[in-house]
Amino acid sequence: MSMEMTAWTSLHHAMNAKDRRPLSRATVRRIARFAQPHRALITRFLLLSVVTAALTVAAPVLAARVIDAIAYGADPSVVIRLAVLIAVIALAEAALGLVTRYLSASIGEGLIVQLRTAVFDHVQRMPVAFFTRTRTGALVSRLNNDVIGAQRAFSTTLSSVVGNTVTLALTLAVMLSFSWQITVLTLVLLPIFVLPARRMGAKLAQLQREAAEHNAAMSTRMTERFSAPGATLVKLYGRPAEESAEFAARARRVRDIGIRAAMLQWIFITALTVVGSLALALVYGVGGVYALRGSLDAGTVVALALLLSRLYAPLTSLASARVEVMSALVSFERVFEILDLKPLILDRSDARSLPDGPVAVEFDSVRFGYPSADKVSLASLEDVAKLDTRDAEEVLHGVSFRAEAGQMVALVGSSGAGKSTIAQLVPRLYDVEQGTVKLADVDVRDLSADSIRTALGVVTQDGHLFHESIRANLAFARPDATEDEMWEVLRRARLDSLIRSLPDGLDTVVGERGYRLSGGERQRLTIARLLLARPQVVILDEATAHLDSTSEAAVQDALAEALAGRTSVVIAHRLSTIRAADQILVVEGGRIVERGRHTELLAAGGRYQELYRTQFSQEEPVAVG
Repeated sequence: MSMEMTAWTSLHHAMNAKDRRPLSRATVRRIARFAQPHRALITRFLLLSVVTAALTVAAPVLAARVIDAIAYGADPSVVIRLAVLIAVIALAEAALGLVTRYLSASIGEGLIVQLRTAVFDHVQRMPVAFFTRTRTGALVSRLNNDVIGAQRAFSTTLSSVVGNTVTLALTLAVMLSFSWQITVLTLVLLPIFVLPARRMGAKLAQLQREAAEHNAAMSTRMTERFSAPGATLVKLYGRPAEESAEFAARARRVRDIGIRAAMLQWIFITALTVVGSLALALVYGVGGVYALRGSLDAGTVVALALLLSRLYAPLTSLASARVEVMSALVSFERVFEILDLKPLILDRSDARSLPDGPVAVEFDSVRFGYPSADKVSLASLEDVAKLDTRDAEEVLHGVSFRAEAGQMVALVGSSGAGKSTIAQLVPRLYDVEQGTVKLADVDVRDLSADSIRTALGVVTQDGHLFHESIRANLAFARPDATEDEMWEVLRRARLDSLIRSLPDGLDTVVGERGYRLSGGERQRLTIARLLLARPQVVILDEATAHLDSTSEAAVQDALAEALAGRTSVVIAHRLSTIRAADQILVVEGGRIVERGRHTELLAAGGRYQELYRTQFSQEEPVAVG
């Protein structure tokens, strides 16, 4: 390794000196458990790293022999044998490097798969409250950046520490055997080499972090502004020039940081290369004097010069080895932080399946408040200094009702009254604090999550779709569905003629969140997906709230198909839904204040009649009595 390369190595390690927290034994033990499946590969990897390090030191020693053989007029065959041996060592180094690289990649990539799968599976088990609080970008970063940082512990740091330790020990032993005086002199120069690296490295690391913050801000801005709703908002409010100016300001700052960092690196590398050259000059000067006096052989002087870089590079690497280890541990800890966040909703060990037959929905004296932030989230995922530990206020206060199998129960009330909360408790997106929510007279907490998902179908007001094909969005409800079954549910959702008219038919990609479709088309596609799932219970959360009258009519026809013969809990937004309900519940302040059928509640002249007059009067004249 050249002195310039050694300087680059020193700078790299110094720039990564970010964390100085004490080692956590618990974290180390946990990492060891993760590494357990790869122990055979790791063992072979370490052994080959040791052999490669030994070969690295052997080449300068053989070079010294060649110089001495030439200087003392040895037989040419000796020089040839030494040259052949040097070539063999070079080939062996290359071969071992290839194998070591393969083992390193296998260990690292295997660990990435293991960690990513573990985090992904764990996150999927987290409650909805977790996702309502978490920044998606921060969560994805754990699956990408931190997992890759953890992987480096095995693919880079481990081999670096082992290889450099062996190289340093062998190099020092050989140099001391050649000349302890010159070896001590070269070590005296080491602080001149290492200290600037740490100081300059810290400055460059600061610049890198600032650039990373600006890049992250630009990335966040692009993600928000380049989504369909974000781009629409920017255009509607006419702010593209201001958006561009703010983005350009950050981009220019990143440019300035890049230029400054490049110049600092150049100055630093040049300075350290000069220091390295001075060290070489010292070896040649002092060693040359010793050689002229007969204290050293010429080959020994050359060997000391060649070994110099093999001394400085491992020393500077090992000086920062703890930093590398800590950086890897930090990445592991950030991954473990996610894995240690306990899901609030888990199947019980004796969870049962839903009984066969009709399914009724019942709320029995249900009280509920949303969980506090510290129970469902992490401060680092919310970009806050500390999570709010205060208990949330109770949202539902003793809610009781029953929807018999095949019946429709409609929920009406003011915004924020608790209607959506009731709808979210049926599929067990949250668990109640007091009381019970039952399906087929069984507490949902006693049912397996799979049986609840099979029995329930939900359509929300935003009609969320994935950025995939129509076929894939439908198959999400039932992967084994045939194409004929898909066309049948599209027909029942009043969407088949539109899909057939598209050039790619079922393979048409709907765009992010389904924005290539209109609101009504998007809702009908989610209803088709529900029909394909064939649920016994349907929950509609204001499924027609944001549709125009034409789209609403088509969606209502599709909803009629979805609700036919099924138990349903409907957050009502339109009169037609309310009139069809077997029971209407008026929810205010987390309580059911009125219940009955449409005509009964109108006649009572209470809160329902008031809501009806303000929300539904344009659809039909009020007829009371």
